[in-house]
Amino acid sequence: MTEAILTFLGIYFLCWFKFIAGPVFASAAGYGFAETIFVTVAGMMSSVFVFSLIGNKFKKYLELRSNVPKPRFSKKNRRLVTTWGRYGKVGIAFLTPVFLTPIGGTLILISFGTKKRYIYLHMFWSAILWATIFTLSIDTILSIPFFQNLFG
Repeated sequence: MTEAILTFLGIYFLCWFKFIAGPVFASAAGYGFAETIFVTVAGMMSSVFVFSLIGNKFKKYLELRSNVPKPRFSKKNRRLVTTWGRYGKVGIAFLTPVFLTPIGGTLILISFGTKKRYIYLHMFWSAILWATIFTLSIDTILSIPFFQNLFG
């Protein structure tokens, strides 16, 4: 019982920082489809909730710790502004589980002044969508005989 709880909490906290860790480790732990989606979405949304509440303070803390002044128009900043201009908060939320971390996506949305209720809404549907896609993909990949023989 204790091992199951520790496994769940480990996967849950990994999802705070890297979304793909949820489906990968939950599948490795033998979780079912619904359990995998639940732990992955719960981990990401917990991270989104916490960092949306402390986002501006956390961003200022990171800026104060950095001694090197960052260029205003870096390649990364231009890509973010272009993505924001084309797709807005929906695009950032959609791309967060794939290319960003839950923390990074939340801080970007806060930086652009998005209201918290929209952050929660868009990150939630994005988490459910990508958790479903990743869970189905991992199960399909692991059902290929080559990978069964490799890991079995």
